[in-house]
Amino acid sequence: MASENIENYLKNIYKIQEEEGRVATSTLSQRLQVSAASVSEMVRRLAEEGLLRHTPYKGVELTERGRSLALRIVRRHRLWEVFLFKVLKYDWDEVDAEAERLEHMTSERLEERLDAALGHPTHDPHGHAIPTRDGRLVRDRHRLLADAQAGEVLEIRRVSDDSPELLQYAARVGIALGSKVRVLERQSFDGSLRVRIGGEEVVITDRLASRVHVEGSDARRRSS
Repeated sequence: MASENIENYLKNIYKIQEEEGRVATSTLSQRLQVSAASVSEMVRRLAEEGLLRHTPYKGVELTERGRSLALRIVRRHRLWEVFLFKVLKYDWDEVDAEAERLEHMTSERLEERLDAALGHPTHDPHGHAIPTRDGRLVRDRHRLLADAQAGEVLEIRRVSDDSPELLQYAARVGIALGSKVRVLERQSFDGSLRVRIGGEEVVITDRLASRVHVEGSDARRRSS
């Protein structure tokens, strides 16, 4: 059984790899908030164990075995997020830290019972797909809200869980999974969007819009 530290490395390498491709050790150091020397030592160890490949100056990537282990941890983490959100009524910006603790103490039996008790959820509270028990992951084909143009009406399907602060800000401006967003205006100089959500007009910064995934018709509607 992998140690908690190894599990954290594999999970974060997987998440960065999904977002950016190969993972720079500097990015990993920043994400895990550990020294570059510690990252280098762990990368060497994981490479020796066949869990990742490291190419100097090009970063690291998980092997099939490493990816399989990472998906197991991601699955448990996201199942716990669903439990905390739906059953214990945590806010969506609170579930990540608690799930981080619980994922490492979850046996296969507990994982199965948790999944069944929750009705076999497919997505976590932020809209990220939950890997199946056999390691399959549904690829959602969503767009970034940052790429939307004036006149589009879109549905929010996923929000990055990079930080609690980002999720708190998103909630304050009315962003939630399933919410409809009508894009009223796009500012060319900074990429910010003036939108209508739930009957309210708000301005969404490009930084937030680039972390919100949406889907919907390309049909344009006249702003009112």
